[in-house]
Amino acid sequence: MTVPRGSRPNRFAAGERLRTDREFREVVRKGERLTTSHYTVYRDSLGGGKRQVGVSAGKRAGGAVARNRTKRLLREFYRLHKDAFPAGTRTAIVVRVPPEGAVLSTVCAELLPAMRRRWGGNGMNPERKHPGNAPCSHENSSSAS
Repeated sequence: MTVPRGSRPNRFAAGERLRTDREFREVVRKGERLTTSHYTVYRDSLGGGKRQVGVSAGKRAGGAVARNRTKRLLREFYRLHKDAFPAGTRTAIVVRVPPEGAVLSTVCAELLPAMRRRWGGNGMNPERKHPGNAPCSHENSSSAS
């Protein structure tokens, strides 16, 4: 099944990614920092209407499988909560400590409230009508069984 390009508002397009090591390091160096128990989030102002996000998990975040799973969960978190990342900003998310048995709901529960406290915003997409049916519920998250 082919989906027209314009009808995929939740995709993580290449233009929304921090593509180079230089961009990522610049955000870490110049950006404001938010630290949670498992993640460090850096954000700086880019200006304009473009938002960019990068995810990094070093070797201390576990083996390759654990790192890739964590990065996949963080990309999914961004994809579903783009409204928590304002236009005109660049954000770098670094995994500090690997979360045990992480699922999307735990990532959301840790990052969304911390980002709201640090940078404000309600983190709720106006197109989403029912906050109780948020995509970060346990039913919608993948788990490793």
